[in-house]
Amino acid sequence: MIQTVVKRDGRIVGFNEQKIAAAIRKAMLTTEEGDDAELIRQITDRIAMRGKSQMTVEEIQDMVENELMKSTRKDVAKIYIRYRDQRSIARKAKTRDIFLEIINIKSNDVTRENANMNADTPAGMMMKFASETTKPFVDDYLLSEEARDAVRGNYLHIHDKDYYPTKSLTCVQHPLDHILRGGFRAGHGESRPAKRIETASIMGCISMETAQNEMHGGQAIPAFDFYLAPYVRSSFIEEVKELEKLTSQDLSDMYNEEIEDYITLPLNGLEGRKRLKQHAINKTAGRVHQAMEAFIHNMNTIHSRGGNQVVFSSINYGTDTSAEGRCIIRELLRSTYEGVGGGQTAIFPIQIWKKKRGVSYLPGDRNYDLYKYACQVTARRFFPNFINLDATYNQNDKWDINDPERYKWECATMGCRTRVFENRFGPKTSIGRGNLSFSTINIVGMAIECMGIKDKQERIDAFFAKLDNMLSVTAKQLHDRMQFQKTAFVKQFPLVMSSLWLGSENLDPNGTIEPVINQGTLGIGFIGLAECLVALVGKHHGESDEAQELGVRIVTYMRDRANEFSEHYQHNYSVLATPAEGLSGRFTKGDRKKFGIIPGITDREYYTNSNHVPVYYKCSARHKAEIEAPYHDLTRGGHIFYVEIDGDATHNPEAVMRIVDMMDKYNMGYGSVNHTRNRCMDCGAENAEKELTVCPKCGSTNIDRLQRITGYLVGTTDRWNKAKLAELNDRVTHD
Repeated sequence: MIQTVVKRDGRIVGFNEQKIAAAIRKAMLTTEEGDDAELIRQITDRIAMRGKSQMTVEEIQDMVENELMKSTRKDVAKIYIRYRDQRSIARKAKTRDIFLEIINIKSNDVTRENANMNADTPAGMMMKFASETTKPFVDDYLLSEEARDAVRGNYLHIHDKDYYPTKSLTCVQHPLDHILRGGFRAGHGESRPAKRIETASIMGCISMETAQNEMHGGQAIPAFDFYLAPYVRSSFIEEVKELEKLTSQDLSDMYNEEIEDYITLPLNGLEGRKRLKQHAINKTAGRVHQAMEAFIHNMNTIHSRGGNQVVFSSINYGTDTSAEGRCIIRELLRSTYEGVGGGQTAIFPIQIWKKKRGVSYLPGDRNYDLYKYACQVTARRFFPNFINLDATYNQNDKWDINDPERYKWECATMGCRTRVFENRFGPKTSIGRGNLSFSTINIVGMAIECMGIKDKQERIDAFFAKLDNMLSVTAKQLHDRMQFQKTAFVKQFPLVMSSLWLGSENLDPNGTIEPVINQGTLGIGFIGLAECLVALVGKHHGESDEAQELGVRIVTYMRDRANEFSEHYQHNYSVLATPAEGLSGRFTKGDRKKFGIIPGITDREYYTNSNHVPVYYKCSARHKAEIEAPYHDLTRGGHIFYVEIDGDATHNPEAVMRIVDMMDKYNMGYGSVNHTRNRCMDCGAENAEKELTVCPKCGSTNIDRLQRITGYLVGTTDRWNKAKLAELNDRVTHD
């Protein structure tokens, strides 16, 4: 006897025989003979009594077909079957429409969900086909009912949901020194330990490219300068040995001789050992420059992410004060400044300068000259971004300027903004760790639902009640996903779980990743704080002290609850200032359907990213910093501070320095500078003219504006989705 039914979306409900009767009656009423109540009763009773205790909808419908075919009303059976086919086609219609849009390379929110993916290529199309068919499977079979309802209700967005069944993790900060010293095996290939700078550079690329296919998020190197520095010295020694062959001299005492800096200088006027040493330095610096050029070129041209994207790569550097480390930094910056190909701005890797007192903070600091140069490079090429290691929450008591391995205790970040540092289950470090998964809450939609409450305090209280419930749902959803992820076998991630993830070196390839997965973080994100505040108090935090006070209170509440979830579930939960791209318009579109167009809230194509002051709100950089600064300490899963500057930034690197100093003044953790940069799509020429329409170099009108989308650059806005394009057009400069 049937007792429960498994619906198509995976839910289990009680059996209701009236639904069978209603479906048969509907089919009968379309025939000439019409309704037959007795036959309906007989068929319904037989199915109810003969069925298994739990059956699927499809199994029950098969039984209905069989009973009708055995009856005298075969005409009804044909109509019922036709009706089932039509319903099946209707259910598949949405998927069909999406597939046709992908096939016909239409520009829409599906094909332009990720601006760095070219969904028009065969590999890109395959990725979108897979993505759009996998998401419904996740909804139907892998999410709890409460999480599924939250997603369908437009309250929750699960990032990288298409990768959910793969059990992959989001991102990781590569301990590149492990690979450079020990080599690694990837598939049928094997890399031996590095001996020179060229090999070290290539292995850095291979590490990130290989890991990208084992993970669904970004790849980063937390201490690029420290990791590659030893191979500058080994390359210098190679050059000295070449001189030994040429001169028949024993120069072995020069191998480890102190070098102040690897600066290329003319040999005129130098004699003897000084000339030979400078020659070796010049050759070494040249090799390092070429290695850095190759690194940047490879990271922008090798499509290893699912076969159609370059790696979402990031590198952190700036605190190695050795001559070798400074050489890596200098030549990396020079290569970035010069550009790739025909002098174009490199999109990847996202570069992050680690600014630190005693290292690059004041003119007397060892790396201050390189910091100034970094600001000059940023003024032309957007990168590097800047992480403030002196922010109170970015410090580690173990850090010591005299420690040659101090980089282990430095906070590093993913270029998009994801941050991993605090750790309940191991060392406080970024190295070998990353985010496991993250989900974002639509705080705007919940605030809109409370707008009808006239009493302000009651309205705010009602919002916090909704927020608390959705935080609980989100924490449970992330926990469930992690429980699923930890069942993955080590051998499913041959590089990540052998050489990269913290503690993975001790894992059995045939075992699961459960012993080490807790080193990662679970991110609870949010979007649209500005619009949320407008809904609750009538103004956003950039224009109202009351709104700012409430905004800080909201995000503080999220942070406190995340800490409670960490205790309850025994995971590393953190709050993330979500880097919304495809999501920037998705929540807005859903809320428009439910609530209509509300001025200041749903009247634009997008919700404001995380806790940012709206891009269209004109204010000074200082005011923006004062407003956004308190949220950085609260969003330790990741945050970023943007400033839009006017004019040709290449002539004003001091403006970049002032903004970075502002970050330090207001205890901000991570930031970057946006400015005008036009690019001719035909010849690659770049300049900073406002509203450029014709290329001054080749006369082409195919001009694109190079811009930052969420933390990384995009080479063309042609692949931006509608919401992000609307946001780009609304951006104003900060004086």
